[in-house]
Amino acid sequence: MSGRRCHQNSFLRVCRFTLIATGLGICGLYAAPTQNLNEAKIVSALERHYGGRAGMRAKAWFKVLTEGRSLSEKDKLVKVNNFFNMFRFVDDIKLWGISNYWATPMEFIGVNGGDCEDFSIAKYFTLLQLGVPEDKMRITMVKATTVNQYHMVLAYYDTPSSVPLVLDNLDRTIKPATQRRDLLPVYSFNGKQLWLNKEQGRGVLAGSSARLEKWNDLNHRLGVDRLRQPKLKVE
Repeated sequence: MSGRRCHQNSFLRVCRFTLIATGLGICGLYAAPTQNLNEAKIVSALERHYGGRAGMRAKAWFKVLTEGRSLSEKDKLVKVNNFFNMFRFVDDIKLWGISNYWATPMEFIGVNGGDCEDFSIAKYFTLLQLGVPEDKMRITMVKATTVNQYHMVLAYYDTPSSVPLVLDNLDRTIKPATQRRDLLPVYSFNGKQLWLNKEQGRGVLAGSSARLEKWNDLNHRLGVDRLRQPKLKVE
Protein backbone atom coordinates (compact mmCIF):
# COMPACT_ATOMS: atom_id res chain seq x y z
CA MET A 1 0.00 0.00 0.00
CA SER A 2 3.14 2.20 -0.13
CA GLY A 3 2.61 3.72 3.29
CA ARG A 4 -1.09 4.33 2.77
CA ARG A 5 -3.36 3.14 5.51
CA CYS A 6 -7.06 2.44 5.38
CA HIS A 7 -8.16 2.82 9.01
CA GLN A 8 -10.95 0.40 9.78
CA ASN A 9 -12.25 -1.17 12.94
CA SER A 10 -12.94 -4.87 13.11
CA PHE A 11 -15.98 -6.18 11.25
CA LEU A 12 -18.08 -6.50 14.39
CA ARG A 13 -17.33 -2.91 15.29
CA VAL A 14 -17.98 -1.43 11.89
CA CYS A 15 -21.13 -3.44 11.28
CA ARG A 16 -23.04 -2.49 14.44
CA PHE A 17 -26.63 -3.09 13.49
CA THR A 18 -28.39 -0.05 14.94
CA LEU A 19 -31.72 0.72 13.33
CA ILE A 20 -32.14 4.41 12.48
CA ALA A 21 -34.00 6.14 9.67
CA THR A 22 -32.10 7.01 6.51
CA GLY A 23 -33.63 10.44 5.95
CA LEU A 24 -32.82 10.67 2.24
CA GLY A 25 -35.10 13.64 1.72
CA ILE A 26 -32.92 16.27 3.43
CA CYS A 27 -31.62 18.18 0.43
CA GLY A 28 -30.10 14.89 -0.72
CA LEU A 29 -28.11 14.95 -3.94
CA TYR A 30 -29.02 11.36 -4.67
CA ALA A 31 -32.53 10.86 -3.26
CA ALA A 32 -33.37 9.93 -6.87
CA PRO A 33 -30.32 8.39 -8.58
CA THR A 34 -30.80 10.14 -11.93
CA GLN A 35 -32.33 13.43 -10.82
CA ASN A 36 -31.17 16.71 -12.34
CA LEU A 37 -28.51 18.23 -10.10
CA ASN A 38 -28.12 21.96 -9.63
CA GLU A 39 -24.55 22.47 -10.84
CA ALA A 40 -24.41 26.16 -9.94
CA LYS A 41 -25.62 25.52 -6.39
CA ILE A 42 -23.21 22.64 -5.82
CA VAL A 43 -20.19 24.47 -7.27
CA SER A 44 -21.02 27.57 -5.22
CA ALA A 45 -21.40 25.56 -2.01
CA LEU A 46 -18.07 23.78 -2.48
CA GLU A 47 -16.27 27.03 -3.29
CA ARG A 48 -17.75 28.64 -0.20
CA HIS A 49 -16.75 25.80 2.11
CA TYR A 50 -13.48 24.63 0.56
CA GLY A 51 -12.18 27.28 -1.84
CA GLY A 52 -11.92 27.95 -5.55
CA ARG A 53 -10.19 24.72 -6.50
CA ALA A 54 -13.04 22.74 -4.97
CA GLY A 55 -15.38 24.46 -7.39
CA MET A 56 -13.11 23.49 -10.27
CA ARG A 57 -13.17 19.85 -9.14
CA ALA A 58 -16.96 19.99 -8.95
CA LYS A 59 -17.11 21.30 -12.51
CA ALA A 60 -14.80 18.47 -13.60
CA TRP A 61 -17.15 16.00 -11.90
CA PHE A 62 -20.13 17.44 -13.76
CA LYS A 63 -18.15 17.05 -16.98
CA VAL A 64 -17.71 13.36 -16.15
CA LEU A 65 -21.49 13.10 -15.73
CA THR A 66 -22.14 14.86 -19.02
CA GLU A 67 -19.63 12.80 -21.00
CA GLY A 68 -20.48 9.55 -19.25
CA ARG A 69 -24.20 9.43 -19.97
CA SER A 70 -23.72 8.22 -23.54
CA LEU A 71 -21.18 5.52 -22.63
CA SER A 72 -21.71 1.83 -22.12
CA GLU A 73 -21.85 0.63 -18.52
CA LYS A 74 -18.33 -0.79 -18.69
CA ASP A 75 -16.98 2.50 -20.06
CA LYS A 76 -18.82 4.38 -17.31
CA LEU A 77 -17.00 2.23 -14.77
CA VAL A 78 -13.64 3.08 -16.30
CA LYS A 79 -14.36 6.79 -16.58
CA VAL A 80 -15.58 7.14 -12.98
CA ASN A 81 -12.84 4.91 -11.57
CA ASN A 82 -10.12 6.90 -13.34
CA PHE A 83 -11.58 10.24 -12.28
CA PHE A 84 -11.74 9.53 -8.57
CA ASN A 85 -8.44 7.64 -8.48
CA MET A 86 -6.74 10.96 -9.25
CA PHE A 87 -7.73 12.16 -5.75
CA ARG A 88 -5.41 11.98 -2.73
CA PHE A 89 -5.46 9.23 -0.14
CA VAL A 90 -5.66 10.83 3.32
CA ASP A 91 -6.43 9.13 6.65
CA ASP A 92 -9.66 10.19 8.36
CA ILE A 93 -7.93 11.18 11.57
CA LYS A 94 -5.67 13.59 9.69
CA LEU A 95 -8.36 14.93 7.39
CA TRP A 96 -11.46 15.10 9.60
CA GLY A 97 -10.08 14.67 13.11
CA ILE A 98 -11.99 11.42 13.75
CA SER A 99 -10.87 7.85 13.14
CA ASN A 100 -13.62 6.51 10.90
CA TYR A 101 -15.64 9.06 8.92
CA TRP A 102 -17.57 8.19 5.75
CA ALA A 103 -17.47 11.37 3.67
CA THR A 104 -20.18 12.26 1.19
CA PRO A 105 -19.14 12.53 -2.47
CA MET A 106 -19.34 16.32 -2.26
CA GLU A 107 -17.08 16.39 0.81
CA PHE A 108 -14.64 14.05 -0.95
CA ILE A 109 -14.59 16.27 -4.05
CA GLY A 110 -14.42 19.40 -1.92
CA VAL A 111 -11.31 18.39 0.02
CA ASN A 112 -9.66 16.51 -2.87
CA GLY A 113 -9.11 13.32 -0.93
CA GLY A 114 -10.10 10.73 1.62
CA ASP A 115 -9.62 7.10 2.52
CA CYS A 116 -10.85 3.89 0.88
CA GLU A 117 -14.46 4.25 2.03
CA ASP A 118 -14.66 7.71 0.48
CA PHE A 119 -13.29 6.54 -2.88
CA SER A 120 -15.80 3.68 -3.01
CA ILE A 121 -18.77 5.77 -1.91
CA ALA A 122 -18.03 8.54 -4.42
CA LYS A 123 -17.76 6.01 -7.26
CA TYR A 124 -20.99 4.29 -6.20
CA PHE A 125 -23.11 7.45 -6.11
CA THR A 126 -21.60 8.83 -9.30
CA LEU A 127 -22.37 5.63 -11.19
CA LEU A 128 -25.91 5.74 -9.82
CA GLN A 129 -26.20 9.24 -11.22
CA LEU A 130 -25.02 7.89 -14.58
CA GLY A 131 -27.82 5.35 -14.56
CA VAL A 132 -25.99 2.21 -13.46
CA PRO A 133 -28.58 0.18 -11.47
CA GLU A 134 -27.81 -0.12 -7.78
CA ASP A 135 -28.64 -3.83 -8.00
CA LYS A 136 -25.44 -4.21 -10.02
CA MET A 137 -23.23 -2.54 -7.41
CA ARG A 138 -21.97 -3.42 -3.94
CA ILE A 139 -19.77 -1.31 -1.69
CA THR A 140 -17.61 -4.08 -0.28
CA MET A 141 -15.53 -4.33 2.87
CA VAL A 142 -12.56 -6.64 2.34
CA LYS A 143 -9.45 -7.79 4.12
CA ALA A 144 -6.39 -6.78 2.08
CA THR A 145 -4.07 -9.67 2.79
CA THR A 146 -0.91 -8.07 1.41
CA VAL A 147 -1.03 -5.40 4.12
CA ASN A 148 -3.21 -7.24 6.68
CA GLN A 149 -5.73 -4.40 6.85
CA TYR A 150 -9.40 -3.82 6.23
CA HIS A 151 -10.14 -2.00 3.01
CA MET A 152 -13.17 -0.95 0.97
CA VAL A 153 -13.80 -1.31 -2.77
CA LEU A 154 -16.73 -1.06 -5.15
CA ALA A 155 -17.89 -4.26 -6.89
CA TYR A 156 -19.92 -4.29 -10.11
CA TYR A 157 -21.98 -7.30 -11.22
CA ASP A 158 -22.90 -7.32 -14.90
CA THR A 159 -25.45 -10.08 -14.22
CA PRO A 160 -26.57 -11.71 -10.95
CA SER A 161 -24.30 -14.67 -11.62
CA SER A 162 -21.30 -12.71 -12.94
CA VAL A 163 -17.92 -12.57 -11.26
CA PRO A 164 -17.83 -8.95 -10.00
CA LEU A 165 -15.46 -6.34 -11.34
CA VAL A 166 -13.50 -4.53 -8.62
CA LEU A 167 -13.06 -0.74 -8.63
CA ASP A 168 -10.21 0.04 -6.24
CA ASN A 169 -8.05 3.03 -5.37
CA LEU A 170 -5.00 0.86 -4.61
CA ASP A 171 -4.88 -1.39 -7.67
CA ARG A 172 -6.29 1.19 -10.06
CA THR A 173 -7.00 -1.17 -12.94
CA ILE A 174 -10.51 -2.61 -12.90
CA LYS A 175 -10.20 -6.39 -12.59
CA PRO A 176 -12.50 -9.37 -11.99
CA ALA A 177 -12.61 -10.45 -8.35
CA THR A 178 -11.02 -13.75 -9.38
CA GLN A 179 -7.86 -11.77 -10.19
CA ARG A 180 -7.86 -10.04 -6.80
CA ARG A 181 -6.84 -12.91 -4.57
CA ASP A 182 -5.34 -10.33 -2.23
CA LEU A 183 -8.85 -9.24 -1.21
CA LEU A 184 -10.99 -11.35 1.13
CA PRO A 185 -14.61 -10.10 1.18
CA VAL A 186 -16.17 -9.53 4.59
CA TYR A 187 -19.48 -7.81 3.92
CA SER A 188 -21.08 -5.74 1.17
CA PHE A 189 -24.06 -3.45 0.73
CA ASN A 190 -25.88 -1.03 -1.53
CA GLY A 191 -28.82 1.30 -1.01
CA LYS A 192 -31.15 -1.62 -0.34
CA GLN A 193 -29.44 -4.69 1.04
CA LEU A 194 -26.59 -5.98 3.19
CA TRP A 195 -24.67 -9.19 2.53
CA LEU A 196 -22.18 -11.18 4.60
CA ASN A 197 -19.52 -12.53 2.26
CA LYS A 198 -17.81 -15.87 2.55
CA GLU A 199 -16.34 -15.95 -0.94
CA GLN A 200 -15.75 -13.64 -3.90
CA GLY A 201 -19.42 -13.58 -4.87
CA ARG A 202 -22.65 -12.03 -3.68
CA GLY A 203 -22.57 -13.56 -0.21
CA VAL A 204 -25.44 -14.33 2.15
CA LEU A 205 -28.27 -11.83 2.45
CA ALA A 206 -28.31 -10.33 5.94
CA GLY A 207 -31.13 -7.81 5.68
CA SER A 208 -31.43 -4.14 4.84
CA SER A 209 -28.42 -1.85 4.50
CA ALA A 210 -30.30 0.46 6.88
CA ARG A 211 -28.81 -1.73 9.61
CA LEU A 212 -25.43 -0.04 9.01
CA GLU A 213 -25.12 2.97 11.27
CA LYS A 214 -22.49 4.76 9.22
CA TRP A 215 -24.44 4.24 6.00
CA ASN A 216 -27.48 5.87 7.60
CA ASP A 217 -25.38 8.75 8.86
CA LEU A 218 -23.91 9.22 5.38
CA ASN A 219 -27.37 9.34 3.81
CA HIS A 220 -28.41 12.01 6.31
CA ARG A 221 -25.49 14.17 5.13
CA LEU A 222 -25.75 13.81 1.35
CA GLY A 223 -26.88 17.39 0.77
CA VAL A 224 -24.53 20.32 0.25
CA ASP A 225 -26.10 22.00 3.27
CA ARG A 226 -24.21 19.64 5.61
CA LEU A 227 -20.59 19.88 4.49
CA ARG A 228 -17.98 19.21 7.15
CA GLN A 229 -14.89 21.36 7.55
CA PRO A 230 -11.61 19.37 7.33
CA LYS A 231 -8.68 19.57 9.71
CA LEU A 232 -6.12 19.64 6.91
CA LYS A 233 -5.67 22.56 4.56
CA VAL A 234 -7.74 22.05 1.43
CA GLU A 235 -6.02 22.32 -1.93
